Amino acid sequence: MSAGRKDRAGHSDVGATAMATFMVICTFREGTDMTEVFATVAEEQAQAAALAAEGRVGSIYLAIARGTVFIETFAEDPEEAVATIKTLPMAAWWDLDVFAVNAPPEAGDAAGAAGDAS
Repeated sequence: MSAGRKDRAGHSDVGATAMATFMVICTFREGTDMTEVFATVAEEQAQAAALAAEGRVGSIYLAIARGTVFIETFAEDPEEAVATIKTLPMAAWWDLDVFAVNAPPEAGDAAGAAGDAS
């Protein structure tokens, strides 16, 4: 691992291979017993913290009313992103959808990216 390299979330110990950013959408399956889910909260938080310390996950957002969790994930490919998420205890109740994401273009690049005809 290259010393001093950091991912977008500011985590060090990122390997020499370029990491891509993914947003993994985790939706609780219909019929999930939320009592069982809530019983795993402490374990889920501990595993999420461990993954964050390893630079494998970044921000986590909850849309509780919609039964959805959004997890910023750093991986080499979508399969690795899914494998990372599946280490979380709550993954047993989730359907996953993975999106490769990237930062918006810089302000000066926005016009060219939009096809500026001037």
